[in-house]
Amino acid sequence: MSVYHRELLRPSSPQSTAENRQVSWIPAISMMLVSFISYVDRNTLAILAPTILHDTHLSAEQYGLIISCFSITYMIGNPLWGILLDRWGVRRGMNIAVGIWSVAAAAHAWASGVFSFGLARGVLGAGEGATFPGGLRTVTQTLPPERRGRGLALAYSGGSLGAIITPFIVTPIALHFGWHGAFFVTGCLGFLWLIFWQFVSKGVDHQAPQKKANLASFPWRHPALFAYIAAYALGAMPLGVILYNSSLYLHSKFGWDQAHLGKVLWIPPLGWEISYFVWGYLLDRFGPRHKGLLIASLIITLPLAFTDSLPSGEWVLAAFFVAMFAVAGFVVLSVNWATRVFPAEHIGLISGIGAGSWSAMVAISSPGIGRLFDHADYQSAFRIAVVCSIAGYLLWRFLCDRGTPLVNAPKTTA
Repeated sequence: MSVYHRELLRPSSPQSTAENRQVSWIPAISMMLVSFISYVDRNTLAILAPTILHDTHLSAEQYGLIISCFSITYMIGNPLWGILLDRWGVRRGMNIAVGIWSVAAAAHAWASGVFSFGLARGVLGAGEGATFPGGLRTVTQTLPPERRGRGLALAYSGGSLGAIITPFIVTPIALHFGWHGAFFVTGCLGFLWLIFWQFVSKGVDHQAPQKKANLASFPWRHPALFAYIAAYALGAMPLGVILYNSSLYLHSKFGWDQAHLGKVLWIPPLGWEISYFVWGYLLDRFGPRHKGLLIASLIITLPLAFTDSLPSGEWVLAAFFVAMFAVAGFVVLSVNWATRVFPAEHIGLISGIGAGSWSAMVAISSPGIGRLFDHADYQSAFRIAVVCSIAGYLLWRFLCDRGTPLVNAPKTTA
């Protein structure tokens, strides 16, 4: 039996139980708040896309290129911030990152075309690359292993919560002050969080791994890394399709205007929000040896391929809800698996690689998805998204058992 399994099965001592009672969830909550703000900032464009495209005369394909600008820099920023957070600590690193992206978010208010939107979007993505590496590193530094499934769900759930709340924040602002005002207001949220962070982040790096990250020691060619990338990037790819294109689809297919979209676009990401806590609970409940969760996530994703056959916008909203619930499982399960496979000193980099690889998939696919939307070929867009999830699961399953174990982790843990 491996060291990992012996530790997993060993009963908790009275001392460790007492320590667990004193565990603070505040650092994880602060990461939930910052991921909430990051998704408010990035999702404002998606919510207001029908109005912005009308006012600026941009096509859906050009909109896809703007999304790609964000996704490319977000792809680069995630592993880069992962490295920096592993070296600097989350307190210092998150101060810099949130400051950068808050300025960029507000700068959208002065954008008017592909170049200016793309530039603002690119800087936003570069800063927001710290969101999930910071969340994962904070959780692993401040919570014991038996609580990290829920801690990870809490920290990451701010993103889906932000996607839920954004329509309620930006729609009334945009209706009264225009979409320019909406970007300016949401950009200010990050500066409020920075004030809060100064008080709650003291000591958050005291429990960082004693061994410092060494990039030369990272297993860049290990099959487990490519298994993780496949599950996260390909498996969770439909999240980007729904997140960035649901407003365009409902506007084009059913004629829903901006005001009506603002009242309903919270529904799909609600499935995403619930998903984090469901998958997190199941991981803590069944442990890393439970092997059916990822295949369950995939099976629930499959009906997304038939979304364009649904007769009404209400049915589409329900389908998006279920799909986001299912697909978010790829994120939680693959990240949890990776934290048990890779060394702790590289945990920020691991989170960055996962989110960055997902962003790369969004960058690659967004212009093509936009072109399909321009031609009203929605069915192909949704089916491509589902095929990506299938490919992600199959590649993960094929690769995760290959290579020598990195830290005595079980071969398949999801």
